[in-house]
Amino acid sequence: MPNSESKHRIVIVGGGAGGLELATRLGDARGLRARAAITLIDKNRTHVWKPKLHEIASGSMDMSAHEVDYLAQAHWHHFRFRLGELTGIDRERREVHVAPYLDDEGRLVTPERSFGYDTLVVAIGSLSNDFGTPGVREHALRLESKADAQRFHQRMVNACIRAHAQTTPLRPEQLHVAIIGAGATGVELAAELHRTTREVIAYGLDRVDAEKDIQVSVIEAAERVLPALPIRISTATEGLLRELGVDVHTSAKVAEVLPDGVRLADGRNLPAELVVWAAGVKAADFMKDIAGLETNRSNQLVVLPTLQTTRDADIFAMGDCAACAWPEANGGKGGFVPPRAQAAHQQASHMAAQIKRRLQDKPLKPYRYRDFGSLVSLGEFSTVGNMMGGLVGGSLMIEGRFARLMYVSLYKMHELALHGFVKVSLDTLARLITRRTEPHVKLH
Repeated sequence: MPNSESKHRIVIVGGGAGGLELATRLGDARGLRARAAITLIDKNRTHVWKPKLHEIASGSMDMSAHEVDYLAQAHWHHFRFRLGELTGIDRERREVHVAPYLDDEGRLVTPERSFGYDTLVVAIGSLSNDFGTPGVREHALRLESKADAQRFHQRMVNACIRAHAQTTPLRPEQLHVAIIGAGATGVELAAELHRTTREVIAYGLDRVDAEKDIQVSVIEAAERVLPALPIRISTATEGLLRELGVDVHTSAKVAEVLPDGVRLADGRNLPAELVVWAAGVKAADFMKDIAGLETNRSNQLVVLPTLQTTRDADIFAMGDCAACAWPEANGGKGGFVPPRAQAAHQQASHMAAQIKRRLQDKPLKPYRYRDFGSLVSLGEFSTVGNMMGGLVGGSLMIEGRFARLMYVSLYKMHELALHGFVKVSLDTLARLITRRTEPHVKLH
Protein backbone atom coordinates (compact mmCIF):
# COMPACT_ATOMS: atom_id res chain seq x y z
CA MET A 1 0.00 0.00 0.00
CA PRO A 2 1.38 3.45 -0.88
CA ASN A 3 2.52 5.59 2.04
CA SER A 4 0.91 8.96 2.64
CA GLU A 5 3.76 10.81 0.86
CA SER A 6 3.29 8.87 -2.38
CA LYS A 7 -0.50 9.03 -2.46
CA HIS A 8 -2.40 11.33 -4.80
CA ARG A 9 -3.18 14.46 -2.76
CA ILE A 10 -6.81 15.54 -2.97
CA VAL A 11 -7.48 18.84 -1.21
CA ILE A 12 -11.05 20.14 -0.83
CA VAL A 13 -11.36 23.74 0.35
CA GLY A 14 -14.76 24.48 1.87
CA GLY A 15 -16.85 22.23 4.10
CA GLY A 16 -20.30 23.32 2.98
CA ALA A 17 -22.93 20.96 1.61
CA GLY A 18 -20.93 20.02 -1.48
CA GLY A 19 -17.43 19.98 0.00
CA LEU A 20 -18.28 17.93 3.07
CA GLU A 21 -20.35 15.44 1.08
CA LEU A 22 -17.49 15.03 -1.40
CA ALA A 23 -14.88 14.46 1.32
CA THR A 24 -17.17 11.92 3.00
CA ARG A 25 -17.87 10.04 -0.23
CA LEU A 26 -14.19 9.89 -1.15
CA GLY A 27 -13.15 8.85 2.35
CA ASP A 28 -15.71 6.04 2.37
CA ALA A 29 -14.46 4.67 -0.98
CA ARG A 30 -12.03 1.99 0.16
CA GLY A 31 -10.38 1.50 -3.21
CA LEU A 32 -9.75 5.22 -3.58
CA ARG A 33 -8.42 6.01 -0.12
CA ALA A 34 -5.77 3.32 -0.56
CA ARG A 35 -4.34 5.45 -3.38
CA ALA A 36 -5.26 8.98 -2.30
CA ALA A 37 -4.85 11.23 0.74
CA ILE A 38 -7.99 13.32 1.20
CA THR A 39 -7.87 16.62 3.09
CA LEU A 40 -10.77 18.96 3.82
CA ILE A 41 -9.99 22.57 4.81
CA ASP A 42 -12.53 24.94 6.34
CA LYS A 43 -12.40 28.11 8.44
CA ASN A 44 -15.01 26.73 10.87
CA ARG A 45 -14.86 23.75 13.22
CA THR A 46 -18.41 22.57 12.57
CA HIS A 47 -20.81 22.37 9.63
CA VAL A 48 -24.43 23.45 9.45
CA TRP A 49 -26.50 23.04 6.28
CA LYS A 50 -26.81 26.59 4.94
CA PRO A 51 -30.53 26.39 3.99
CA LYS A 52 -31.20 25.85 7.71
CA LEU A 53 -29.68 29.17 8.80
CA HIS A 54 -33.03 30.97 8.73
CA GLU A 55 -34.39 28.41 11.21
CA ILE A 56 -31.44 28.99 13.56
CA ALA A 57 -31.93 32.75 13.23
CA SER A 58 -35.64 32.55 14.03
CA GLY A 59 -35.06 30.13 16.90
CA SER A 60 -37.10 27.28 15.45
CA MET A 61 -34.06 25.00 15.24
CA ASP A 62 -31.45 24.25 17.90
CA MET A 63 -28.15 24.35 16.04
CA SER A 64 -26.40 22.04 18.50
CA ALA A 65 -28.67 19.19 17.44
CA HIS A 66 -27.79 19.57 13.76
CA GLU A 67 -24.19 20.77 13.45
CA VAL A 68 -21.52 18.32 12.31
CA ASP A 69 -18.06 18.39 13.90
CA TYR A 70 -15.50 18.30 11.09
CA LEU A 71 -12.83 16.49 13.13
CA ALA A 72 -15.26 13.75 14.14
CA GLN A 73 -16.64 13.42 10.61
CA ALA A 74 -13.09 13.15 9.25
CA HIS A 75 -12.19 10.47 11.80
CA TRP A 76 -15.28 8.40 11.09
CA HIS A 77 -15.02 8.68 7.29
CA HIS A 78 -11.27 8.37 6.73
CA PHE A 79 -10.21 11.82 5.58
CA ARG A 80 -8.22 14.60 7.26
CA PHE A 81 -9.59 17.93 8.41
CA ARG A 82 -7.48 21.06 8.69
CA LEU A 83 -8.67 24.32 10.20
CA GLY A 84 -8.10 27.61 8.38
CA GLU A 85 -9.35 30.07 5.78
CA LEU A 86 -8.11 30.01 2.19
CA THR A 87 -5.98 33.05 1.34
CA GLY A 88 -4.30 32.05 -1.92
CA ILE A 89 -3.34 29.35 -4.43
CA ASP A 90 0.16 28.76 -5.83
CA ARG A 91 -0.46 26.93 -9.09
CA GLU A 92 3.24 26.52 -9.90
CA ARG A 93 4.03 24.79 -6.61
CA ARG A 94 0.53 23.29 -6.41
CA GLU A 95 -0.16 24.58 -2.91
CA VAL A 96 -3.03 26.29 -1.15
CA HIS A 97 -2.26 28.92 1.47
CA VAL A 98 -4.34 29.09 4.65
CA ALA A 99 -4.55 31.97 7.13
CA PRO A 100 -3.70 31.60 10.83
CA TYR A 101 -6.63 30.63 13.04
CA LEU A 102 -7.24 32.64 16.20
CA ASP A 103 -9.62 31.79 19.02
CA ASP A 104 -12.27 34.13 20.45
CA GLU A 105 -9.65 35.72 22.71
CA GLY A 106 -7.25 36.41 19.84
CA ARG A 107 -4.80 33.65 20.74
CA LEU A 108 -3.12 31.69 17.97
CA VAL A 109 -4.49 28.16 17.45
CA THR A 110 -2.90 27.26 14.12
CA PRO A 111 -0.25 29.27 12.21
CA GLU A 112 -0.30 30.30 8.59
CA ARG A 113 0.13 27.10 6.60
CA SER A 114 0.38 25.69 3.07
CA PHE A 115 -0.95 22.37 1.82
CA GLY A 116 0.22 20.62 -1.33
CA TYR A 117 -2.26 19.15 -3.79
CA ASP A 118 -2.43 17.07 -6.95
CA THR A 119 -6.16 17.63 -7.31
CA LEU A 120 -7.73 20.75 -5.78
CA VAL A 121 -11.48 21.24 -5.38
CA VAL A 122 -12.64 24.74 -4.40
CA ALA A 123 -16.07 24.69 -2.75
CA ILE A 124 -16.08 27.75 -0.48
CA GLY A 125 -19.69 28.76 -1.17
CA SER A 126 -21.00 32.29 -1.53
CA LEU A 127 -21.72 35.49 0.37
CA SER A 128 -24.52 38.03 0.08
CA ASN A 129 -23.93 40.94 -2.31
CA ASP A 130 -24.76 44.37 -0.90
CA PHE A 131 -24.08 46.10 -4.26
CA GLY A 132 -22.34 48.89 -2.37
CA THR A 133 -25.55 50.02 -0.65
CA PRO A 134 -24.73 52.60 2.06
CA GLY A 135 -25.17 51.47 5.66
CA VAL A 136 -25.37 47.73 5.01
CA ARG A 137 -22.03 46.85 6.60
CA GLU A 138 -22.62 49.12 9.59
CA HIS A 139 -26.26 48.45 10.41
CA ALA A 140 -27.53 45.27 8.69
CA LEU A 141 -27.18 41.66 9.76
CA ARG A 142 -26.52 38.90 7.25
CA LEU A 143 -27.23 35.17 7.22
CA GLU A 144 -24.00 33.84 5.76
CA SER A 145 -22.87 31.64 8.64
CA LYS A 146 -24.08 29.99 11.82
CA ALA A 147 -22.50 32.85 13.80
CA ASP A 148 -24.64 35.33 11.83
CA ALA A 149 -27.77 33.29 12.52
CA GLN A 150 -27.00 33.03 16.24
CA ARG A 151 -26.28 36.76 16.44
CA PHE A 152 -29.63 37.61 14.88
CA HIS A 153 -31.49 35.23 17.18
CA GLN A 154 -29.89 36.67 20.31
CA ARG A 155 -30.75 40.20 19.22
CA MET A 156 -34.32 39.19 18.46
CA VAL A 157 -34.87 37.57 21.87
CA ASN A 158 -33.15 40.50 23.60
CA ALA A 159 -35.40 42.93 21.73
CA CYS A 160 -38.50 41.11 23.02
CA ILE A 161 -37.23 41.05 26.62
CA ARG A 162 -36.22 44.73 26.42
CA ALA A 163 -39.65 45.76 25.16
CA HIS A 164 -41.32 43.80 27.94
CA ALA A 165 -39.14 45.34 30.66
CA GLN A 166 -39.26 49.00 29.65
CA THR A 167 -41.83 51.34 31.20
CA THR A 168 -41.84 53.91 28.38
CA PRO A 169 -43.83 53.50 25.13
CA LEU A 170 -42.16 51.54 22.34
CA ARG A 171 -40.17 53.57 19.85
CA PRO A 172 -41.36 53.43 16.20
CA GLU A 173 -38.64 50.95 15.22
CA GLN A 174 -38.91 48.64 18.22
CA LEU A 175 -39.86 45.01 17.51
CA HIS A 176 -39.87 45.74 13.77
CA VAL A 177 -37.76 43.50 11.52
CA ALA A 178 -36.94 44.52 7.94
CA ILE A 179 -35.69 41.77 5.62
CA ILE A 180 -34.09 43.08 2.43
CA GLY A 181 -34.40 40.53 -0.34
CA ALA A 182 -37.39 38.30 -1.05
CA GLY A 183 -35.56 35.27 -2.34
CA ALA A 184 -35.89 31.94 -0.57
CA THR A 185 -33.87 33.03 2.49
CA GLY A 186 -35.81 36.26 3.01
CA VAL A 187 -39.22 34.71 2.50
CA GLU A 188 -38.53 31.71 4.74
CA LEU A 189 -37.06 33.87 7.50
CA ALA A 190 -40.13 36.15 7.44
CA ALA A 191 -42.52 33.23 7.77
CA GLU A 192 -40.53 31.60 10.58
CA LEU A 193 -40.26 34.89 12.49
CA HIS A 194 -44.03 35.36 12.41
CA ARG A 195 -44.38 32.18 14.46
CA THR A 196 -41.29 32.18 16.67
CA THR A 197 -41.57 35.80 17.86
CA ARG A 198 -45.08 35.04 19.06
CA GLU A 199 -43.86 31.93 20.84
CA VAL A 200 -41.12 33.91 22.58
CA ILE A 201 -43.71 36.45 23.74
CA ALA A 202 -45.95 33.61 24.98
CA TYR A 203 -43.27 32.57 27.52
CA GLY A 204 -44.31 35.22 30.02
CA LEU A 205 -43.54 38.47 28.15
CA ASP A 206 -47.16 39.52 28.52
CA ARG A 207 -46.54 43.28 28.34
CA VAL A 208 -45.84 42.91 24.61
CA ASP A 209 -48.81 42.61 22.26
CA ALA A 210 -47.62 40.24 19.55
CA GLU A 211 -50.27 41.28 17.04
CA LYS A 212 -49.87 45.04 17.49
CA ASP A 213 -46.22 45.48 18.43
CA ILE A 214 -44.33 42.96 16.27
CA GLN A 215 -43.97 43.73 12.58
CA VAL A 216 -41.98 41.82 9.94
CA SER A 217 -41.41 43.47 6.56
CA VAL A 218 -39.93 42.02 3.37
CA ILE A 219 -38.41 44.41 0.83
CA GLU A 220 -37.76 43.31 -2.76
CA ALA A 221 -36.39 45.41 -5.64
CA ALA A 222 -38.03 43.17 -8.25
CA GLU A 223 -41.72 43.29 -9.14
CA ARG A 224 -42.53 40.17 -7.12
CA VAL A 225 -41.23 37.98 -4.31
CA LEU A 226 -39.17 34.95 -5.33
CA PRO A 227 -38.36 36.59 -8.68
CA ALA A 228 -36.23 33.63 -9.82
CA LEU A 229 -39.17 31.22 -9.55
CA PRO A 230 -42.31 30.88 -11.70
CA ILE A 231 -44.93 33.56 -11.17
CA ARG A 232 -47.44 31.05 -9.78
CA ILE A 233 -45.12 30.30 -6.88
CA SER A 234 -44.49 33.99 -6.29
CA THR A 235 -48.17 34.86 -6.26
CA ALA A 236 -49.09 32.04 -3.90
CA THR A 237 -46.18 32.83 -1.58
CA GLU A 238 -46.95 36.55 -1.40
CA GLY A 239 -50.57 35.78 -0.57
CA LEU A 240 -49.54 33.47 2.25
CA LEU A 241 -47.08 36.00 3.63
CA ARG A 242 -49.76 38.68 3.70
CA GLU A 243 -52.14 36.28 5.45
CA LEU A 244 -49.48 35.85 8.14
CA GLY A 245 -49.37 39.61 8.57
CA VAL A 246 -45.99 40.12 6.89
CA ASP A 247 -45.62 43.52 5.19
CA VAL A 248 -44.50 42.89 1.59
CA HIS A 249 -42.86 45.72 -0.38
CA THR A 250 -42.08 44.86 -4.02
CA SER A 251 -40.53 47.15 -6.67
CA ALA A 252 -38.85 48.78 -3.68
CA LYS A 253 -35.15 49.55 -4.04
CA VAL A 254 -33.18 50.20 -0.87
CA ALA A 255 -31.21 53.46 -0.96
CA GLU A 256 -29.65 53.20 2.51
CA VAL A 257 -29.74 51.17 5.68
CA LEU A 258 -30.07 53.44 8.73
CA PRO A 259 -29.37 52.76 12.42
CA ASP A 260 -33.12 52.61 13.03
CA GLY A 261 -34.53 51.39 9.74
CA VAL A 262 -34.36 51.42 5.96
CA ARG A 263 -34.66 54.31 3.51
CA LEU A 264 -36.11 53.39 0.11
CA ALA A 265 -35.22 55.00 -3.19
CA ASP A 266 -38.67 56.64 -3.38
CA GLY A 267 -37.96 58.49 -0.13
CA ARG A 268 -39.99 56.32 2.25
CA ASN A 269 -38.48 55.34 5.60
CA LEU A 270 -39.36 51.98 7.11
CA PRO A 271 -38.52 51.91 10.84
CA ALA A 272 -36.84 48.70 12.02
CA GLU A 273 -34.88 47.60 15.06
CA LEU A 274 -33.37 44.67 13.18
CA VAL A 275 -32.41 44.78 9.50
CA VAL A 276 -31.37 41.63 7.62
CA TRP A 277 -29.64 41.82 4.25
CA ALA A 278 -30.63 38.74 2.22
CA ALA A 279 -30.27 40.07 -1.34
CA GLY A 280 -27.78 39.04 -4.00
CA VAL A 281 -25.12 36.34 -4.16
CA LYS A 282 -21.41 36.50 -4.95
CA ALA A 283 -18.21 34.64 -4.12
CA ALA A 284 -15.75 36.18 -1.67
CA ASP A 285 -13.87 39.24 -2.93
CA PHE A 286 -10.45 37.58 -2.57
CA MET A 287 -11.54 35.04 -5.21
CA LYS A 288 -11.42 37.69 -7.97
CA ASP A 289 -8.80 36.41 -10.48
CA ILE A 290 -7.21 34.28 -7.75
CA ALA A 291 -3.96 32.67 -8.96
CA GLY A 292 -4.72 33.92 -12.47
CA LEU A 293 -7.80 31.70 -12.77
CA GLU A 294 -10.78 32.97 -14.77
CA THR A 295 -13.56 34.49 -12.67
CA ASN A 296 -16.76 36.34 -13.53
CA ARG A 297 -18.02 39.64 -12.12
CA SER A 298 -19.54 37.77 -9.14
CA ASN A 299 -16.03 36.45 -8.30
CA GLN A 300 -17.07 32.88 -9.19
CA LEU A 301 -14.52 30.56 -10.78
CA VAL A 302 -15.52 29.86 -14.38
CA VAL A 303 -15.50 26.10 -14.99
CA LEU A 304 -15.78 23.74 -17.94
CA PRO A 305 -18.56 21.11 -18.11
CA THR A 306 -16.14 18.75 -16.32
CA LEU A 307 -16.07 21.28 -13.40
CA GLN A 308 -12.38 21.92 -14.10
CA THR A 309 -11.36 25.57 -14.08
CA THR A 310 -10.78 26.96 -17.56
CA ARG A 311 -7.07 27.68 -16.99
CA ASP A 312 -5.94 24.77 -14.83
CA ALA A 313 -7.03 21.15 -15.29
CA ASP A 314 -5.86 20.22 -11.78
CA ILE A 315 -8.21 22.72 -10.09
CA PHE A 316 -11.95 22.08 -9.89
CA ALA A 317 -14.71 24.28 -8.50
CA MET A 318 -18.22 23.36 -7.40
CA GLY A 319 -21.20 24.80 -5.59
CA ASP A 320 -21.98 28.49 -5.23
CA CYS A 321 -18.40 29.63 -5.96
CA ALA A 322 -18.43 28.04 -9.44
CA ALA A 323 -19.89 29.51 -12.64
CA CYS A 324 -21.03 26.38 -14.42
CA ALA A 325 -22.91 26.65 -17.72
CA TRP A 326 -26.44 25.22 -17.88
CA PRO A 327 -27.45 25.05 -21.57
CA GLU A 328 -31.04 24.00 -20.79
CA ALA A 329 -31.76 27.07 -18.66
CA ASN A 330 -34.30 29.71 -19.69
CA GLY A 331 -36.11 27.44 -22.11
CA GLY A 332 -32.95 26.41 -23.90
CA LYS A 333 -31.47 29.91 -24.13
CA GLY A 334 -28.77 28.95 -21.65
CA GLY A 335 -27.60 30.25 -18.31
CA PHE A 336 -25.70 29.07 -15.26
CA VAL A 337 -26.37 26.44 -12.63
CA PRO A 338 -28.22 28.25 -9.81
CA PRO A 339 -26.70 28.53 -6.32
CA ARG A 340 -28.89 25.89 -4.70
CA ALA A 341 -28.22 23.08 -2.26
CA GLN A 342 -29.50 20.51 -4.78
CA ALA A 343 -26.80 21.65 -7.26
CA ALA A 344 -24.05 21.24 -4.65
CA HIS A 345 -25.42 17.79 -3.75
CA GLN A 346 -25.43 16.71 -7.41
CA GLN A 347 -21.96 18.11 -8.05
CA ALA A 348 -20.54 16.31 -5.01
CA SER A 349 -21.83 12.98 -6.37
CA HIS A 350 -20.49 13.79 -9.83
CA MET A 351 -17.09 14.92 -8.54
CA ALA A 352 -16.64 11.77 -6.45
CA ALA A 353 -17.08 9.65 -9.58
CA GLN A 354 -14.84 11.92 -11.67
CA ILE A 355 -11.97 11.86 -9.19
CA LYS A 356 -12.04 8.07 -9.33
CA ARG A 357 -11.83 8.30 -13.14
CA ARG A 358 -9.01 10.81 -12.84
CA LEU A 359 -6.97 8.44 -10.69
CA GLN A 360 -7.56 5.71 -13.28
CA ASP A 361 -6.40 8.04 -16.11
CA LYS A 362 -9.83 7.85 -17.72
CA PRO A 363 -11.41 10.85 -19.51
CA LEU A 364 -13.71 12.94 -17.35
CA LYS A 365 -17.43 13.15 -18.02
CA PRO A 366 -19.34 16.44 -18.17
CA TYR A 367 -21.63 17.44 -15.31
CA ARG A 368 -25.27 17.98 -16.21
CA TYR A 369 -27.51 19.81 -13.77
CA ARG A 370 -30.93 18.23 -13.21
CA ASP A 371 -33.53 20.69 -11.98
CA PHE A 372 -35.86 18.98 -9.53
CA GLY A 373 -37.65 22.20 -8.70
CA SER A 374 -37.66 24.78 -5.96
CA LEU A 375 -39.11 24.40 -2.51
CA VAL A 376 -40.01 27.28 -0.20
CA SER A 377 -40.95 26.71 3.42
CA LEU A 378 -43.39 29.14 5.00
CA GLY A 379 -42.99 27.80 8.51
CA GLU A 380 -43.47 24.49 10.24
CA PHE A 381 -47.23 24.86 10.46
CA SER A 382 -47.75 26.79 7.22
CA THR A 383 -48.28 25.78 3.61
CA VAL A 384 -45.20 25.21 1.46
CA GLY A 385 -45.23 26.15 -2.21
CA ASN A 386 -43.14 24.06 -4.58
CA MET A 387 -42.19 23.99 -8.23
CA MET A 388 -41.01 20.68 -9.61
CA GLY A 389 -39.84 20.61 -13.19
CA GLY A 390 -37.29 17.83 -13.61
CA LEU A 391 -39.43 14.97 -12.34
CA VAL A 392 -42.52 15.51 -14.45
CA GLY A 393 -41.07 16.81 -17.70
CA GLY A 394 -42.79 20.15 -17.25
CA SER A 395 -43.92 22.12 -14.26
CA LEU A 396 -46.13 21.23 -11.34
CA MET A 397 -47.06 23.33 -8.37
CA ILE A 398 -47.68 21.53 -5.11
CA GLU A 399 -48.63 22.80 -1.67
CA GLY A 400 -49.44 21.55 1.80
CA ARG A 401 -48.24 18.44 3.58
CA PHE A 402 -46.81 16.74 0.51
CA ALA A 403 -44.71 19.81 -0.27
CA ARG A 404 -43.60 19.98 3.36
CA LEU A 405 -42.54 16.32 3.21
CA MET A 406 -40.48 17.00 0.10
CA TYR A 407 -38.86 20.04 1.74
CA VAL A 408 -37.81 17.95 4.75
CA SER A 409 -36.56 15.19 2.44
CA LEU A 410 -33.98 17.54 0.88
CA TYR A 411 -32.26 17.91 4.24
CA LYS A 412 -32.56 14.20 4.91
CA MET A 413 -30.74 13.50 1.62
CA HIS A 414 -27.88 15.70 2.86
CA GLU A 415 -27.81 13.92 6.22
CA LEU A 416 -27.87 10.50 4.53
CA ALA A 417 -24.89 11.48 2.37
CA LEU A 418 -22.95 12.39 5.51
CA HIS A 419 -24.04 9.79 8.05
CA GLY A 420 -25.83 6.86 6.43
CA PHE A 421 -29.29 5.41 7.05
CA VAL A 422 -28.88 3.99 10.58
CA LYS A 423 -27.48 7.11 12.23
CA VAL A 424 -29.95 9.44 10.48
CA SER A 425 -32.88 7.25 11.52
CA LEU A 426 -31.78 7.16 15.17
CA ASP A 427 -31.03 10.91 15.25
CA THR A 428 -34.42 11.71 13.73
CA LEU A 429 -36.20 9.56 16.31
CA ALA A 430 -34.24 11.18 19.14
CA ARG A 431 -35.16 14.68 17.93
CA LEU A 432 -38.83 13.75 17.77
CA ILE A 433 -38.71 12.55 21.39
CA THR A 434 -36.78 15.52 22.81
CA ARG A 435 -38.99 17.99 20.95
CA ARG A 436 -41.90 16.89 23.13
CA THR A 437 -40.02 17.90 26.30
CA GLU A 438 -38.36 21.15 25.18
CA PRO A 439 -39.63 24.60 24.13
CA HIS A 440 -40.55 24.75 20.44
CA VAL A 441 -38.48 27.90 20.10
CA LYS A 442 -34.95 28.49 21.35
CA LEU A 443 -35.01 31.14 24.10
CA HIS A 444 -31.30 31.96 24.43
